[in-house]
Amino acid sequence: MIGELDPRRRPDAATPPGLVDHFFRHEYGRLVALLTRKVGTRHLARVEDAAQGALLAALTAWTTTGLPDEPGAWLYRVACNNLIGDLRRGAGRLRILERAAAAAALPAEPQAPHFAAEVADGMLRMLFVCCDDALPRESQLVLALKTLCGFSTGEIALRLFTSEASVYKRLARARTRLRRAPLQIDTPSIDALMSRLPSVQAVLYLLFNEGYLSVHAGQAIRRELCDEAIRLATLLAEHPAGAVPNTFALLALMHLHAARLASRQDGEGGLLLLEEQDRALWDRRQMQQGAEWLARSASGDVFSKFHAEAAIAAEHGFAPSFAQTRWQEIADLYAVLDRVDPSPLHAMNRAIAVAEVQGPEAGLAILMSSAPPTWLVGSFLWDATAGDLHRRAGHVDAGCQHTERALASAPSDAVRNLLRRRAAL
Repeated sequence: MIGELDPRRRPDAATPPGLVDHFFRHEYGRLVALLTRKVGTRHLARVEDAAQGALLAALTAWTTTGLPDEPGAWLYRVACNNLIGDLRRGAGRLRILERAAAAAALPAEPQAPHFAAEVADGMLRMLFVCCDDALPRESQLVLALKTLCGFSTGEIALRLFTSEASVYKRLARARTRLRRAPLQIDTPSIDALMSRLPSVQAVLYLLFNEGYLSVHAGQAIRRELCDEAIRLATLLAEHPAGAVPNTFALLALMHLHAARLASRQDGEGGLLLLEEQDRALWDRRQMQQGAEWLARSASGDVFSKFHAEAAIAAEHGFAPSFAQTRWQEIADLYAVLDRVDPSPLHAMNRAIAVAEVQGPEAGLAILMSSAPPTWLVGSFLWDATAGDLHRRAGHVDAGCQHTERALASAPSDAVRNLLRRRAAL
C-alpha cells in the first residue's frame, strides 16, 4: 500500500535495534500522519509521544520475542493504545476520545485515510497541513522535518544553517499554535494547497539532501530518504496543485542526483570525490528519467532555483568524464541561480566551477568578493571551499587554517575523511 503504513514491510536489518531504526526512518512519519488524521493537529505532541513509545516498546519486545508477522501493524496498534491511554488520562471523556477509540478498532492493515479526492497520500497530506500559512515559514519547515521526516533538532539546525536553540523555539511556537488553534486537517481548497506548495517543495528538497549527503554521524548516505523524497515528489507532480514546472524541475534534480548514489561511496562506506567516482555505476535509466522531468519543467515561463540546480546536475551527469565537464556552463548556471535565488552558497559553488576554468585565483576572487554571513562562516562548507582554493593557489598557511576549521565543524567522520583526502590531492 504505497504511502501508508505497510504492515507487511519487513526490513533486512539483522538485529532488533536495527529493525527499530529501520521503522523509525521508514514508518515514523506515516504513523504520525495516520494518527493525526484521527485525532487532529491539536494533539500532535501526544501523537508523536505515542509513536515514539511504540518504537521503544518494539525495541524491548522484538529483542525478547523476535520480529512479529506484521511489524507495521504491531507498531500501529501499540501507538493507538498509547494515544488512547494518554487521551483518557489527560482529557476525560472528550468527543475526541470516541474517534481515537474507533481508530483502535481498525483491522491489522490500516486503511488509507481519505483526503476527499485531493492529496491522497497520508505523508503528503500532512506535509500540506504542516505548511499551513497560519504558521511562519521557518516553523513550517521545522515542524514538517521534525514531525514527519524524523529529523533530530541537530540535523534540522545544520540543514537550515541555524542553531539548535532556534530550532527548539520554532518548534515550540508551532506546537503552541496547534494547541491554541489547530490547523484544518481536512481537504483545503486548491488555492490553499497551491499557496503552501513552495514550503512543501522546500521540505522535500531538504529531505532529499539529507539522504544524499547526511549530517547523521553514522550514515554518510541515507538512500531511503532519497527514495521517500522522490516518491512524495512524484505524488505531488501527479496532483493538480503540484503539477507545475517547479515540481517537475525538483523531480529532475532528485533523479539526476540519485542516479549517482551507487558511485558515491567506496567499499568501506567512505565518501568519494566526484573525480574519483566510477561513472559506469551511474544509473542511466534514472538519468533518463531526470532528463525527461527536466524537459517537462521547461513548459511555461517559470524558471526557479530547482530548474537551475537540475540543469547543473544534468551537466555533471551527462559529462563523459570529470575532465570533459563543461565547467563554464556550470559557472554560468550558478550565476543564474544566484539571481533567481540569491545566496552566498551559490556564489561559493560558482567559485568552485570558475576555478576549474580560470584557475584557483579566479575562484578565490569570487569567493572573497563579499564577506560571508555569520551562518555560513560557521559551516564546514565555506571553510572547505576556501581551504581547497587557497591550497591550489599556493597559499599554504591560509589553506591549512581553513581546512582545519572545516575539519572541526564537519558533521561526521565520513565528511572529515573526505576533506582530508581532498586536501592531500
